[in-house]
Amino acid sequence: MVSKERISKKRTASFKGEASKKIKTQKEESSRESSAEESDLSAQAESDTSSEDELDISSDEETQDKNADLSADTDSSEDELDDSSADAAVENSSRSSDNDLENEDGESVSADPNKLSTKEQHLQQKKLLNERKLQRKAGIEVHQIKKLWEKLRVKNPPLPKAERTALCDQVWDLSKNVIKDLVLKHDASRVVQTLVKYSDRPRRDNIVKQLKGSYFKLATSAYGKYLLIKLLHYGSKESRALILKELHGKLRKLMGHREGAYVVEDLFVLYATAKQRQEMIREFWGAEYAVFQELGAGKTVVEVAAENTEKRKQIAQNLMETITAAVEKGSAGFQLLHAVMKEYIQIFEGEEVREMIALLTEPFAELVHTPEGYEVACTLIAKANAKERKQIIKTLKGHATELINNEYGNIVLIVLFMTVDDTVLVSKVFSSEYQDSVHELVVAKFSRRPFIYLLNGLDSHYFSPIVKTELLKYEELSAETSKKSQELRREQILSGFAPIFFDAVIKHPFEILEESLGSQFVGELLLNPIESDKREAALNTVIESFKGPVSDDHLIRKPFSGRFLRSLIQGGRWNNKEKCIDKVDNVGLGETFALNFVDEVFTDDRILQQWVNSEGSFAVVALYEALKPLTKEEETAKTFVKSLKACKFDEEVKGAKLLKSLLK
Repeated sequence: MVSKERISKKRTASFKGEASKKIKTQKEESSRESSAEESDLSAQAESDTSSEDELDISSDEETQDKNADLSADTDSSEDELDDSSADAAVENSSRSSDNDLENEDGESVSADPNKLSTKEQHLQQKKLLNERKLQRKAGIEVHQIKKLWEKLRVKNPPLPKAERTALCDQVWDLSKNVIKDLVLKHDASRVVQTLVKYSDRPRRDNIVKQLKGSYFKLATSAYGKYLLIKLLHYGSKESRALILKELHGKLRKLMGHREGAYVVEDLFVLYATAKQRQEMIREFWGAEYAVFQELGAGKTVVEVAAENTEKRKQIAQNLMETITAAVEKGSAGFQLLHAVMKEYIQIFEGEEVREMIALLTEPFAELVHTPEGYEVACTLIAKANAKERKQIIKTLKGHATELINNEYGNIVLIVLFMTVDDTVLVSKVFSSEYQDSVHELVVAKFSRRPFIYLLNGLDSHYFSPIVKTELLKYEELSAETSKKSQELRREQILSGFAPIFFDAVIKHPFEILEESLGSQFVGELLLNPIESDKREAALNTVIESFKGPVSDDHLIRKPFSGRFLRSLIQGGRWNNKEKCIDKVDNVGLGETFALNFVDEVFTDDRILQQWVNSEGSFAVVALYEALKPLTKEEETAKTFVKSLKACKFDEEVKGAKLLKSLLK
C-alpha cells in the first residue's frame, strides 16, 4: 500500500522533528546519543505503520503533492537533527558541574564531577589576577601602598595631623625608589598625588627631581597629567622652573595633544611668571625660538617682524599653523592660544586678516572671556567688513547673556556698538536677547557698561582712562570699514534699545532703584533726550516708588537716592568745569518733575516732616530751590513752601539745617 507507506515516512519525519527540538532545548546529548536516538525513533515509526489503514486519500494528485512535501520535510528534519546534536555536544561539554541534565525520557544525568562551578571559576580567576598584579614591576609596593592610601585619603572626619604625617612617611618609604613606575598607573598615580598634597617641601622637591626626564611623558599621559598639575600647584618656584625648562621646545606639540594641552594651559595661566609666559609665547614664533630660549628676549613680535620681510612672513606662518591646528581640534578656548592669536594680529596684513576672521567666526564666542582673547575679538571686529561683522553678530547671538556679563565680553559688545554700521541688525539681535533681563543687567558692574555707553557715550564717570583709550583704539582701527559717525551710530542703536529700557523701569522699579548702579542707569536714561512714548509712564513709576511713609525699607533711606532725585529735580547733570547744571529740555524733568513729585509724594505734612529730618533732606532742598520761583504762579509750589516753613528741623541733620537757613 503505497499511500500507507508514504504516510509512515511522514510520521517518521515528525518524530525526528520533535526529537530535534527536544535536543535544542536541553542541549545535553552527545553525537553518539543522537545517533542512537535516530535509530529508536525509526523503529518506533515503523511499528506504527499498520495503524494508519483508516486514513483516506481523496485524490491521486493530492497524494503526489503531499509525497513531495513529505520527502522534503524528512530530509530537512534529518539535517536539523544532526546540527542540533553537534550543538548540544558542544554546550554539554562547557556546562557547569552543579547543573543536572535530563535525557529525552526525563531521566537525570550527572555532569562531569571534575568541572568547577561558576563561583569557583570566578574565585580562581580573581586569585590569578591578583598574582599577576603582584608579579608586575613595583606590584608588591603598589599593593601595600594602596592599603595605606585608603586611610590617608579619608576626608570625613579629617585625619589628625600626626596620623596623616605617619601615613605619609610609610607611603614614602615604600614609594621613594619606584616613583617613576607608579606615576603612569591609573591607581598608583592617585597615591602619588595624595603624597604630593600632604608632604613637606623637601619631599616634593625630591619627587620632582626623581621624575626629571619624564615630564613630557607625564603631560601626555591620561593619568600622569594629573600628577604633573599637582606638582605645579604644590611645588616651589624652582620646581616649576625645572618642569617648564624640560617642556620648553615641546609646547607646540603639547598644544596639539588632547591631554598635554590642558597641562600647558594650566602652566601658562596659573603658574608661569610674566617672563616665563613671554618665553612660552616666543616658542610659537618658530623652531629657532623653541631651541634657543633667550632668542628674541626683550623684543616684541612687532619689533622682530620689522627686522625683515622674510622673518615676518615666517613668524606669521608658524603662528597661523598653530592657531589653525588648535581651532580645528576644538581648542579655541585656551588662554595660551589666545596669547598666540594676539601675537599674530599684531603682524597680520592683507589677505591674512580675511583668513583669520574666516577661521574664527564660528568659535568667536570662545575668545571673549580672557584678557588676550577679547583683544583679538575686538581687533577682528574692527578690521572686519560689513559681511564678516554680520556673521560675527549671528555667532554671538546665542551667547549674548554670557557676553554682556563677562568682564571682557562687555567690551567686545561695546566695540560692536561702536563699529557696526548695520544698526538695525545690532538693535534687533541684542535687544531681543536682553529685553527680559534688563533690570538684572543694569545693576551689575560689567553688564551695565554697554547700556551706559548707548545712553551717554564714553563718559569718564563710568569708563576709566585705560578702558576709554582701548576703545578709542578700536574705533580708529575701524575707520577703513565703518562709514557712519560715532554719535549717529550710537543714537540709532539707542532708539532700538529705548523701549526695553523704559519697560524695565516701569515693570521692575524697586529691583533697579534699590541698587546704586541701577539708580545711576535710570538717571542717565531719564536725562537722555531720546524720544519715547513710554517716558511719561517711567517718570510716574519713579515717583510712585517714593510714595508712602518713610519706613526703614523706604527707597529714600538709600544713600544714593537723594543724589538720584536731585538730578531729576534739577533737570540736568552737574558740570564740574563750568560749576553749573547742564539742563536737558523737553524730557519732563526739572520744575515739571518737582511739581508732580510734591503732589504725589507729600500727601500730608507728616510725610514732609519725615523727609526733612532724614536722608531725603537734600532732595527737599532741591525741591525748594526749584519751586521757590514758582510760588506766585503755581499753587502747588506755594503750598509746599508754606508747609515746609511749618516743619521742625533737626539741626543734627545737615540737610535740615541747610533748609532752616534757606527759609529765614
